[in-house]
Amino acid sequence: MDRASFYDPSKFAVMPMGFCYPGTGSGGDLPPRSECPPAWRQTLLDQLPDIDLTLVIGAYAQRWHLPGDSSVSIAEIVRNWRDYWPRVLPMPHPSPRNNRWLARNPFFERDVVPALQARVREILGGT
Repeated sequence: MDRASFYDPSKFAVMPMGFCYPGTGSGGDLPPRSECPPAWRQTLLDQLPDIDLTLVIGAYAQRWHLPGDSSVSIAEIVRNWRDYWPRVLPMPHPSPRNNRWLARNPFFERDVVPALQARVREILGGT
């Protein structure tokens, strides 16, 4: 997709789990504040009725969007991405710290990324 499409608010929305920066801890950013998603997330999503694809990125978003057994690993959730497809796609958090995760889970780049690229092209009408 081109830059103009990505930054077109009628095509894309980027929503964090919390609207405030929680600060940093010893291992990176702290988790979103627990009161934030219940206070606003569903209300905001209800204002966006025509969502064709939701990328659920990282553990906190996955726990909120894909409730279930919280002991299931990110790798297992992402490995089962077809269970949610084509409206939702669980993904690992994009971070240089995840290079090892990507190396241990080659299915992501082999299977998930091409499917995501094709789905975005489909949604954008071949843009």
